[in-house]
Amino acid sequence: MTGTMEKMTMSDGAEIAVYHAQPTGARKGGLVLVQEIFGITDHIRDLCDEYAADGYEVLSPALFDREHPGFEAEYSGDGFARAMQLARELHPFDLSLADVQTCVDALVPKGPVFVVGYCYGGSVAWFAATRMRGVAAASGYYGSLIPAAADQEPKVPVILHFGRHDTGIPMEGVEKVIAKDWPKATVYVYEAGHGFNSDRRKDYHEPSADLARERTLELFEMNAG
Repeated sequence: MTGTMEKMTMSDGAEIAVYHAQPTGARKGGLVLVQEIFGITDHIRDLCDEYAADGYEVLSPALFDREHPGFEAEYSGDGFARAMQLARELHPFDLSLADVQTCVDALVPKGPVFVVGYCYGGSVAWFAATRMRGVAAASGYYGSLIPAAADQEPKVPVILHFGRHDTGIPMEGVEKVIAKDWPKATVYVYEAGHGFNSDRRKDYHEPSADLARERTLELFEMNAG
């Protein structure tokens, strides 16, 4: 790991951990990387380091630190159950949006800021594009809350990545987002399942993960100002 866990004070005064990775070479911009429900796992830290290697200063807030400091879970068993409880019962979604906004605000003085999120974070990335200030562009991976929020028009360019075989996000929901045809939103559908970007998951699909990453980096570069 090339980044470090640091403490950052959020808008409600809470101090939570944030994984902070500095860019390699010339700085291209800031990036807030939003976790899956499983916490700031080694996979999330790896992703942060990879984007840092591409020239981005990355912040990834540990969104569940108030309820469960240091939470990291596996994709099954008790850890999965706890992750679901945190995401769906104990932690307010709006607080996640506020924490991401705090991270965006911290990076804005240095240049353009982007948001990328996975699973839970994929939904956050959509709201970053529709609600947040200071965001240049966003990329959301398989966010289950997006279809229900499809009526909210993005203010900045956003790309969305869904798996055609994702049993948790039916294609009719994805098609609802596509049908909105928002000028600043692009939806990509991959021949993959949920979590296809994570090489720790059974649904990992390398060709889809590589293509989605390529598209994400192109989006950021096109909107760097």
